[in-house]
Amino acid sequence: METYESGTELADEIRQHGKAFISEFQNIPEQYWDELQPEADNRTPRQMLAYELGWMSLLLDWEHNEQEGHLVHTPADGYSWLHLSNLYEMFDETWQDSTPQQMIDSFNNLISQIQWMINEFSQDELFGKNQRKWAESTPAAGPLWQWISLHTVDSFVIFGDKIRRWKQAMAQHGMPA
Repeated sequence: METYESGTELADEIRQHGKAFISEFQNIPEQYWDELQPEADNRTPRQMLAYELGWMSLLLDWEHNEQEGHLVHTPADGYSWLHLSNLYEMFDETWQDSTPQQMIDSFNNLISQIQWMINEFSQDELFGKNQRKWAESTPAAGPLWQWISLHTVDSFVIFGDKIRRWKQAMAQHGMPA
């Protein structure tokens, strides 16, 4: 995991990696968004993007709910860190009827919201320990920047590789993507 010197640096990395990640989806024809390529990954493009949308939404929800004084359940109400597949199914169900453009627009909107959230944190909040209960909710507790980076930059890199492998598999089968 990369480290950051400031919130501005983290926000810039999110913007840069988010832009690179979402650009991979721009040229996928809509009829292929639900096409599985098992030799490349066990998710379709829609599911890959739903995963990112789900985690970014949760980050924002955790912060909003804690600021409102509500008890925050991570990863989400009714879901366990030990059974994340159920959470991923919920992400998929949330986005299953959305158009690719709606998902892309939502991704860009969530990136902007996360950048705004980062800019609202003080350096101590972003880089210190024990700053938010939601960031201390697992044995892997850590500073806010680590949680944010894990569910944005790091995930964009991993899933960027996955969508490129999916596109290569599609091309090998003679399908444009």
